[in-house]
Amino acid sequence: MNNSSHNNTMPTDDIIMERVLSDPQYKGKHVVVIAGQIFTAHTGDGAGNILERVRQEHPRATPAVTYIPDADTLILF
Repeated sequence: MNNSSHNNTMPTDDIIMERVLSDPQYKGKHVVVIAGQIFTAHTGDGAGNILERVRQEHPRATPAVTYIPDADTLILF
């Protein structure tokens, strides 16, 4: 079997997250990217529930988690 002919065309989670950050449909949502999949929640609690579930489904994968603010969101430091 020739492994060099195998072509993995699935985008990495980093590339998926870049797309999420530039896509306006995710504004105002918590986003979890893991194993090539995108999950969204409207609240932090919802994102926490998603994290619990995907960690069980993908125990060896590391999720990327972020909140995409919408235009009306003010973030204070």
